[in-house]
Order: sequence, then structure tokens, then C-alpha cells
Amino acid sequence: MTLTAQSSSTPRLPYDINRIRRDFPILKREIGGVPLVYLDNAATSQKPVQVIAELTRYYRDHNANVHRGVHTLSVEATELYEGARAKIAAFIGASDQHEIIFTRGTTESINLVAHGWGRKHLQAGDEVVVSEIEHHSNIVPWQMLRDERGIVLKYIPMLPDGTLDLEVARSIIGPKTKLLSITAMSNALGTIVPLQELIPLAKAHGALVLVDGAQSVPHMAVDVQALGIDFLAFSGHKMLGPTGIGALWGRMPILESMDPFMGGGDMILNVTMEQSTWADVPAKFEAGTPNIADAIGLGAAVDYLSALGMDEVRRHEIEITDYALRRLADVPGVSIFGPMDAQQRGGVVSFELEGVHPHDIGQVLDTKGVAIRTGHHCAQPVMAALDVPATARASFYIYNTTAEVDALASALEAASAFFGVRA
Repeated sequence: MTLTAQSSSTPRLPYDINRIRRDFPILKREIGGVPLVYLDNAATSQKPVQVIAELTRYYRDHNANVHRGVHTLSVEATELYEGARAKIAAFIGASDQHEIIFTRGTTESINLVAHGWGRKHLQAGDEVVVSEIEHHSNIVPWQMLRDERGIVLKYIPMLPDGTLDLEVARSIIGPKTKLLSITAMSNALGTIVPLQELIPLAKAHGALVLVDGAQSVPHMAVDVQALGIDFLAFSGHKMLGPTGIGALWGRMPILESMDPFMGGGDMILNVTMEQSTWADVPAKFEAGTPNIADAIGLGAAVDYLSALGMDEVRRHEIEITDYALRRLADVPGVSIFGPMDAQQRGGVVSFELEGVHPHDIGQVLDTKGVAIRTGHHCAQPVMAALDVPATARASFYIYNTTAEVDALASALEAASAFFGVRA
């Protein structure tokens, strides 16, 4: 085990929203002559100058392939790449940096588990439990495996307030459950899932637990050891990092038992014309030239978040989400979906404006410089449970302010008046 960098050693900085905003050049943009109000962070976050600079520095000063080269640039690139792995391991409480597998993001990470672990260890009749509030990335791979292997897929239903029905969860997690694959936070509603109640249910039956951390890892402190889980999947672009990079964390004995997801260079120990043997974890799962620059960029994003402190990130989001819930509730015709207690949700507020399609809301808000997300948010089962075709979604991050929430509310009030919505 080697940890060459510890995010916990990063000096903590006071939470100064104005200083933070200065680190994000895109927030200085104007859209249609008005200042940009970026409230689409659940889809992707903006990038600070520190991350942008690290990407530029790698390409300018160190650009080379990793692991196999002995020349100076390759050694430097390898140190930066593996250093990012160590930072990420420390950030989520992993005990061994080699348990971090670089992927393109949460989707690829979950598919890696489905293929590398599921296809090898699951048999017809084995049960995988997910929930009704999952992103499609944590539904479709298991449906594909169900159709291929005959496993049974069970769902924990969503209650009307956007939380999960824990009574049903207790009834469907049982002796045949081999995997609980569950989100920590709904991307569509912001609902924070009570993992501390669900994980012991799975463990009592010897099942593994995979947590989709795409929305939780960027917004709150996560410790995989304290959670007692087996896999964690997350994406870099939602946590100030570049797109096309993310990670899967898994317990080393489980990772060692899994089959590779892809074959090719760098994931092998030995190749003959008759057979091949695999390299050790993590190389076993990182075939081909990796996404070196963006992994380094993700390491820089982890440095940035570590300097702020994830407890402070969470505190800020609770405050701004609470303000948004109260402010939007006063807008004529607005109905908010999901829990109304900011402590029970992340920085996500999904809503509808009576009689107005969410896409129309999004277009009107864009004329006011307010960027939100509209649609089903890759969570169509949630939309079906809500009996709506889509929602409008505002989502917040470290640089958003109450003044921007006011801008959102004012733009919605204008849209409400424009479409003739009654109070």
C-alpha cells in the first residue's frame, strides 16, 4: 500500500464566496446582456482556474505516456498520474490508492462492476436490488445482465415525498440478494438516501454494496471505510474536474476476483499467442493509454475541494438549498418535488410551473441568463412515479449565492406572468 499524497494535509481556507467565485472565469460571462447564473451543477460543474492551469501545465511541461517510459517526461507524467490516484484515494477514505480504478465516469464504473463482477459471480435467480430513484446508469446495466444471465432485479419504491420506502426495502433485501446497488443522492430530486439504514440490511445477508456517488462525492464528505461498502462510483466533471474522467473504488480482494472489463495494452502481465495473464489491480482494469491529463486535473479538483473542506461545502449547500426551497415556494404556480427539508436533500431543487412545459421554462429563464436543466434527468422511473413528463431542475454548488437564487425566482415570476399562471 502506498499513499504518496494526502488531501487531509491540504491547508483549510475560510469559506469566502467572493474569493471562490473569482476562481471561476466562466461566471464572469454574460448571456444575452445579463450576468450568467449557472444553476446546472448536477449535470456538470464549472472548473476553477487551478484545474484549468493544471491541465495546461501537464500538456505544456510534462506531456508523455505513463508507466512504461524511462525518460524524464514519462517519469514525470507517471508521478503526476499516480499522485492524482493517491489524492483521490485519500479524499474518499480508501486505505490503498491501488483500489482506485480510473474510468470515464460513474456510468463506466458501474458497467465495470456489472461486467467484471456480475457476469462472473451472479447466476440465474440471484437478486440485485436498486431503487426507483436511480439514474439510468444504475438501472440499465443490471437490466442488461438480467436479460443475459437471468438474475432477478428488484426495486425499492419511492414514496410521494421523494424518499425511499424503507419498509419495502426491508422486505425485498433477503437471502437471495447478492448486490445492493444504490445511489447516495438522487440527481433528479436531491433526495439523500439513508445508507446507514440500507447497508446493514444488505450486509446481514452477505450481499455486496455498490454506491453511486456521482452526486454525493462532490457535495459531502464520503468515507468508504466508515460506510462499510464494497464499491463506490463517481465522476470528475461534477466535482470541479474535467469531463471524461471518474473512478471506481472497490475493496482489493473483490477487485482481484473480478475479470477485466477490456483487454489490450498495459492491463497484461504476459501475452503469448496461446494466452494472456493479467497485471495487478489497478492496471488490470485500465487497458490502453489512460486519460492522463484529466486524471491529473481531477487530482487538482480534489485539492481545491479539500482546501475548502467538504463539511463546509455541505454547510453552504444546505443554507442555499433551504433559501431556494423557501424562495421558490412563493412563486405563483410553482410546485417543488422531493423532500422539503434541506437537511434531507442535496443542492438540487426540481419543480414544475403549473401548465407550462419544463422546456419552455428553461428557454424563458435562459433569456434572463439563468441556466437550469429541464427534462427527465436520465431518471425516467422518477418521472413516472411523479406522473410528470419532465421537471425543471436548479442545482447548486460551492460558488452559487442567495442573490442567484433571487435571480432564479425573479425569472420564474416573469415566466409565470408571461404564461398567465394564476397564484
